[in-house]
Amino acid sequence: MDGSTDGYAGRIEVFEGRSDRRMRSEAERARIAAESLAPGAKVADIARRHGATRWQVYDWRRKLRSGDLAVPAEALREPTFAALVVEQPEQTPSPTDRTRGGGTRPSRIELVVDGVILRVRSDIDADQLSRMIRAIRAASR
Repeated sequence: MDGSTDGYAGRIEVFEGRSDRRMRSEAERARIAAESLAPGAKVADIARRHGATRWQVYDWRRKLRSGDLAVPAEALREPTFAALVVEQPEQTPSPTDRTRGGGTRPSRIELVVDGVILRVRSDIDADQLSRMIRAIRAASR
């Protein structure tokens, strides 16, 4: 062996400018996070498939659950609404069910979210209901 190869460490590449870090759109991050939430999905496998780290996917999942990241409707494969089951009341409201203002009491809605029963008045604000559902989902994970 001659002296010309002494100290050879291998090939070295130098990149100038922006890092090789991939810049993903919010929609792409949301799609990857939603994919990782599918039953039986493994975060490590999904991260590897998309060239991301597990920690990025976990961060995107957290943001998706908190509402800071939204999945575009065209990216969803299945509908994201819950089935509505309407049950007939057992009896009609009696006159004692009337409020002081002369009207009837608002009816109630019962939702099952991740195994938790949520009972709310039918006149609940949609934003408040959304916050309650997100809180239940966050607590049940």
